[in-house]
Amino acid sequence: MAVYIAHSCALLITAIAAVTDWRTGHIPNWLTLPPIVIAPIVWLILYGIAGAAESVLGILICGLVPYMLFRKGAMAGGDVKLFAALGGLTGIFVGIEAQFFSFLAAAVLSLGALAWRGLLFKTLANAARIALNPLLPEKHRREVSPENLNEFRLGASIFAGTLIALALHHPTLWMGV
Repeated sequence: MAVYIAHSCALLITAIAAVTDWRTGHIPNWLTLPPIVIAPIVWLILYGIAGAAESVLGILICGLVPYMLFRKGAMAGGDVKLFAALGGLTGIFVGIEAQFFSFLAAAVLSLGALAWRGLLFKTLANAARIALNPLLPEKHRREVSPENLNEFRLGASIFAGTLIALALHHPTLWMGV
């Protein structure tokens, strides 16, 4: 029962994050920080040290890759904290699955949005330039100016990825069994 409550909280938090990110471009701390603090305590009370360890490791592991992307300027801090909160609420494996599906949803949605705005090929060329620059000799490198980069809000993708991961872990809820 506690797992269903934790997973429902994760889904609710990501839904609220999707709406606030869509409206403001910001995922607020009041939404992400309480689960990071409270989830390990609740899992400790319910499942002992093993539950707390699972929650803390979920926070650390699910926040690691987003944090590295944040350090490179490729992700916002609210997204990092939201992924960490997901790891704390759902544990390592569901958190990683939610993250995987979130990035997959972001890839599909961003390509669609870029195509819709007529920027797909320009953006793909910029991405290739960024990827190839470190491999080229110094004289052949070309910098990509910041105005040629695109911003993409991840809130909706994180909600979609969480929904998919949780649906896979609770098939009886959506299959009507």
